[in-house]
Amino acid sequence: MKDTYQFTKDLSSEFEFITSRSSGPGGQNVNKVNSRVELRFSVFESKILSEDEKEIIFRKLYHNINKEGILSVTAQTERSQILNKEIAIQKFYQWIELALTPVKPRKKTRPTRSSVEKRKTDKQQQSKKKENRRKPDY
Repeated sequence: MKDTYQFTKDLSSEFEFITSRSSGPGGQNVNKVNSRVELRFSVFESKILSEDEKEIIFRKLYHNINKEGILSVTAQTERSQILNKEIAIQKFYQWIELALTPVKPRKKTRPTRSSVEKRKTDKQQQSKKKENRRKPDY
């Protein structure tokens, strides 16, 4: 069984990009150039995603989705708008992959007999060590 999920659908046709002034680096350009990029993706209006995928994405990424059902990803680390756009797209696909990766069910295990005994002997040794530090009762 595979450990990672590979998302293969191309959602770029449903992206909407909004640019604004970045608070990041830029020197003299920082107040003139719109280098911050916000990628917006309408989860429920997507024609590419299945209903199950939409539900899972909404449930797992709800803190990044507004009331209208729009998933918003921003990038402003670079001075270039093009680089920030690429970073936003990369971050978006990482979030989608993370959300759609199925959670591996936990297998119940029991500690081995030797590990239980070792824990008990370690506890007894620690108890004796602390008991020896006490002042004697007269």
